[in-house]
Amino acid sequence: MNAKTDRKVTPLPTSNAERMVLDENGLEAAKRSLDQGAVTPSYGPWREDIIKLLNDSLATELVCVMRYKRHHYTAKGLASPKIAEEFMVHALEETAHADSIAERIVQLGGEPDFSPATLLERSHADYDDSSDLKAMIKANLIAERVAIEAYSQMIVLIGDKDSTTRRMLEAILSQEQEHADELSDWMSA
Repeated sequence: MNAKTDRKVTPLPTSNAERMVLDENGLEAAKRSLDQGAVTPSYGPWREDIIKLLNDSLATELVCVMRYKRHHYTAKGLASPKIAEEFMVHALEETAHADSIAERIVQLGGEPDFSPATLLERSHADYDDSSDLKAMIKANLIAERVAIEAYSQMIVLIGDKDSTTRRMLEAILSQEQEHADELSDWMSA
């Protein structure tokens, strides 16, 4: 057999729809509507859906901050000083997540929803006021697992529709997975 004759020949594309070319109409549209900042026509109909997903995630992060801070201040027991310290570390990291999400919402032309009246309704995670250290760890582990699932689903939903948001969510997801691993280790200790 001859290697040259065994290769498949891929036909060249015959139309612009089959070729990798930029959409000139989209480029022209990007020159207009300057008041929309980074939001260009490529966001298509998904921008509002992405903003809604992000606002729900913002609510989740804010509820997590409050839960972690409450647990930080109320943790008691022999292991509590070290775990309480970690609860505060997690609260600060969740605050950074919320800040990133709020900033991205604004970049997309939306308004971050910090309304306390609807926070729990929009949050994927629950608030917890446990006083037992083991129950606190379990509540936080459940919340982290819910966040991991929510962010994983959002990353798939967004796909290539908004690569900036997807990358931000992937970074947040990585940290949520670290939190869940730590909490899981504490559950078994």
